Amino acid sequence: MSRGLHFRDKSLPPIWEKVQRGDRLSLEDGVALFRTSDVISLGKMAHHVQRQKSGDAVYFVLNQKIEPTNICVLACKFCDFATKPGRPDAYEMTIQNILAKLTPEIHEVHLTGGLHPDWEWDYYLEMLRQIKKNFPNVDIKAFTAVEIDFFHKKFKLSIEEVLRQLKEAGLRTMPGGGSEVFSERVRRRLFSSKIGAKTWFEVHRTAHKLGIPTNSTILYGHIETIEERVDHLLRLRGAQDETGGFLTFIPLAFQPGDTGIKPSNRFTSAIDDLKMIAVSRLMLDNFQHIKAYWVMLTEEVASVALNFGANDMDGTVGGEKIAHDAGALSPDRLAKDQIIKIIRDAGKIPVERDVYYNPLSVHTSNVIGKIPYLNSVPFYYHLERRQFRILPISPRRMGVLSKEGQIEAGLFSLADYIDQRGTL
Repeated sequence: MSRGLHFRDKSLPPIWEKVQRGDRLSLEDGVALFRTSDVISLGKMAHHVQRQKSGDAVYFVLNQKIEPTNICVLACKFCDFATKPGRPDAYEMTIQNILAKLTPEIHEVHLTGGLHPDWEWDYYLEMLRQIKKNFPNVDIKAFTAVEIDFFHKKFKLSIEEVLRQLKEAGLRTMPGGGSEVFSERVRRRLFSSKIGAKTWFEVHRTAHKLGIPTNSTILYGHIETIEERVDHLLRLRGAQDETGGFLTFIPLAFQPGDTGIKPSNRFTSAIDDLKMIAVSRLMLDNFQHIKAYWVMLTEEVASVALNFGANDMDGTVGGEKIAHDAGALSPDRLAKDQIIKIIRDAGKIPVERDVYYNPLSVHTSNVIGKIPYLNSVPFYYHLERRQFRILPISPRRMGVLSKEGQIEAGLFSLADYIDQRGTL
């Protein structure tokens, strides 16, 4: 069953057999994967699973990250971003300041920030309303579970009511931050005043119930153990079984900064980063997307991660502050052309997407559209041997992109075939 792979670590073949059979990996399997020194085989296993899920596609979004304030009522040990009112580095953005950072070309605005002690509830609602009014084609991804819980307590609204009002104001999806790692031991030591796993899951389950898809994260590379990492993944897998509401999983490499948790120059290694990506891909069998967040990984490691199980690069970002205040070595933004080059250099298809992972543009040639739920192995096998690349896509989007000349072939619907019969 281990065809095509030559394992140096004898603990890996039984795990690989489970992967190929579609059996779920256990806590013990995850620990073994993290501890292996056979990193190449680990990457090949994860890449195999990733290609089954998303073919050659790697997604990115034209987005803008905005942190409206760094003033925060919390004082988490690992955070170099937050500050207190009156300090020289404290800042507060008006709604006009936020709008000035947006352009019609972007597809997503990502809003997170400090828990401001004085802002009123209507400020947050009006922020979203004005973004939608002035930029109707920009989708809003905003507010971590920590922020939602803060709103719930400060404004005496239920979590469901907070989310319902935000959705009415324009919220489309939520980021996954605030979970850090689902370990009570770590929470007590590093962020004891912050929400724990129970509240984080309550917020995300409530969002899913209201039709708000969310993302999920892990902050790794500080004081957590390997077992705590794997337990984190298993809890997310269980929640996804329950709701199906998570869009993607984003491993976030800890940036030591001046926190005192680690020396400021002790970043996670590239090997640790790639292992985190690969193990996530293998453990989270019910997640469609694993993100290589270049802001924390660096461009170079993110590029390699695209062959270690990741199929998303995030986006142009533009002005990210939280990781960079903690000493992140990456630039604070990437141009669209640079992201496309990174993805192409990894041998993948750059697919520009919206916030829901609907393909908007395909930035390469020789692309074949594949409907994920149809079994057409012989058709695609022969095309792959002729150097075509495979893009899993819905029938409707396949027709749209074919009409724009971005897809060479595929199993088109009858309606699209009739509409394009002169060109197909």
